Order: sequence, then C-alpha cells, then structure tokens
Amino acid sequence: QVQLVESGGGLVQAGGSLRLSCAASGSIFRLNTMAWYRQAPGKQRELVAIITIGDTTNYADSVKGRFTISRDNAKNTVYLQMNSLKPEDTAVYFCNARTPWGNDYWGQGTQVTVSS
Repeated sequence: QVQLVESGGGLVQAGGSLRLSCAASGSIFRLNTMAWYRQAPGKQRELVAIITIGDTTNYADSVKGRFTISRDNAKNTVYLQMNSLKPEDTAVYFCNARTPWGNDYWGQGTQVTVSS
C-alpha cells in the first residue's frame, strides 16, 4: 500500500509560478514511477508529467518548457515546478505512483487556480 499526500496548490495570477509536492510512504519510493495528472472541470484526467526510476522525464505538449518534474528519493517526494502558468492550467492536480508490480496509487489532489 502506498500513501500519497499532495501540497502546494493555490491561487496564482497568470504568468506566476507554483511548486507542487507529493510525499509518499508505504513503499520503496525509488522503485516507483511517479507522475502528475490533472483534471479540469468537465474534462478527463490527463497526464501532465512523468518521471521514471532512472529519472527519465516526459511531459504533455501543453506544459513542455514550463513545467519540470523531479524527485528526491531521500525524501520520498516528487515535485512539479510550474512556471509561466496560464488560466488553462487551472485544475485539480493528482500525484500518481506506479509500483514495479503494476499497482497504481493516487493522492487526494490539490487545486491549482490561475487567474487571468
């Protein structure tokens, strides 16, 4: 069982920055692929960024060049640095962990609101 707790969401003006954090417990963190997803009202949940156990990263086209995912295995934490935020980035952001055995775990989500 993996527990994930997100933090760092909030209200920011367009062009601003936020850093989301996701603290994990209950598994060998360094073995998990970690990711951030988001879900805007009336839309499906979408993948924002992913980081593998080898620190390979991948991003949705809509956030490339603006968002950076990183992980600190010593702190069992994954981060999402979000710069140059746009109103269309407004959503609930969810942390995801996938274990080497293929199990998926989700955090409770943190709201990010970008005002124009």
